[in-house]
Amino acid sequence: MSAPALWTVEDMAAAMGAERQGPLPQTVSGISIDSRSIGRDEAFFAIADRRDGHEFVAAALAAKAGLAVVAADRRAEMPKDAPLLVVPDVLAGLRALAAAARARTLAKVIGVTGSVGKTSTKEALRLALSKDGETHASVASYNNHWGVPLSLARCPASAHYAVLEMGMNHAGEIEPLSRLARPHVAIATAIAPVHLEFFGSLGKIADAKAEIFLGLEKAGAAVLNRDGPQFTHLKRRAREAGVTRVVSFGAHAKADARLIKCALHAGCSTVQANILGTEIAYKIGAPGRHLVHNSLAVLAAVELVGADLALAALALGEFKPTSGRGVLIEIELPGGKALLIDDSYNANPASVAASLALLGQTQIGPQGRRIAVLGDMLELGPRGRALHRGLTEAVLANAVDLVFCCGPLMRALWQALPAGRRGGYAEDSAALQAQVLSAIRAGDAVMVKGSLGSRMAPIVKALQRLSVRQDTSETEASEADASATGTLQAASAQG
Repeated sequence: MSAPALWTVEDMAAAMGAERQGPLPQTVSGISIDSRSIGRDEAFFAIADRRDGHEFVAAALAAKAGLAVVAADRRAEMPKDAPLLVVPDVLAGLRALAAAARARTLAKVIGVTGSVGKTSTKEALRLALSKDGETHASVASYNNHWGVPLSLARCPASAHYAVLEMGMNHAGEIEPLSRLARPHVAIATAIAPVHLEFFGSLGKIADAKAEIFLGLEKAGAAVLNRDGPQFTHLKRRAREAGVTRVVSFGAHAKADARLIKCALHAGCSTVQANILGTEIAYKIGAPGRHLVHNSLAVLAAVELVGADLALAALALGEFKPTSGRGVLIEIELPGGKALLIDDSYNANPASVAASLALLGQTQIGPQGRRIAVLGDMLELGPRGRALHRGLTEAVLANAVDLVFCCGPLMRALWQALPAGRRGGYAEDSAALQAQVLSAIRAGDAVMVKGSLGSRMAPIVKALQRLSVRQDTSETEASEADASATGTLQAASAQG
């Protein structure tokens, strides 16, 4: 059975001002920029990012893509008789298609930005809103100059809600994304020293995030973190952008979506809150105070777009973190189990502090220890070493027993730690891996975190392989026992 149509080729060509070439289908079922994962009958957009997508058009068509969108100056390189939509610029064509998707949709659109918590907030919104109606959301962290247009162009005409994540590492990046998406609600989760190298101050980071307000629909709402030090600054920027409704969230007594109380558990959290005048109790199916805090913004947005608040709150009980963002993994070791917290996707001072807090509330075995494995936090500029050193307070406050560090910036933390908390240090994650593997034992809880460039994910995979090797060893031992038993039984039968 073929997938439902996302776009007619006629509408695509009209939206992009594209020239048609070859035996084109009538419709496409989706849009992709990756020839390795493209689905049958999807449209392949040959954008240039780390690699030039035109190099992979033949592969995409061989994988049964319905057509490819290519640049006019590259048409001669394409396979003969290939089904093509030819445009002056492929990324500009994708943006034009995204604008057409926004024009045709009746969905309520929610934009999410912030220094930390964007993706988990977006995923929580996807889950919460889907209980009320068809919900479309960005995949992974598709939040940049091509990710937002791609996510918007993928929005089905039938969607009731659309959730789009918007990120940046330089000023001026979010404004065009917001003007393209035209959200009805814009959430700013928190402002933290992320990409500080490019901005120099938290105020300038806040200004860059506030660009999301410039694209808000008339009568749209801004949802702001009332507990954050940049709240007043962001509220002023929202007003300057013409936003008439500002909704705040947090534990602050004046927050519109206000935390009344919560209980943090090893695998979940329970929350009591007042959401825009409605008191509600709910559970979040993953641990962490940061998730509790951002759930207030999620439910405020649900209320603002007119979705069912009770259904949304109930749905949060099903929330699970995505890969590399706090996933809990059990590791089988001799003598018992250890717990791995895979938070390796990315890092900044605020998110590392949140991860250390999560580690601090994690249960350990009778002889277990809380172990943090930390790689450099990048793009922090001249304050980088001081911000790394400043994590010492969070390590001590959350009863972390051992810290393993890698990278030249993390050396500042390593040197600041009390001697008894130093687990190991290396210049890079590859060199640190053996130290971590040799240290872990049954009962431990191990959290791994670092910026993408610190390459912490291989340490996570190596820790997971410990469990695989243990399982393999047990299987081999069992097979050896079975073989010996079989031999004895055979001998007995012969005797």
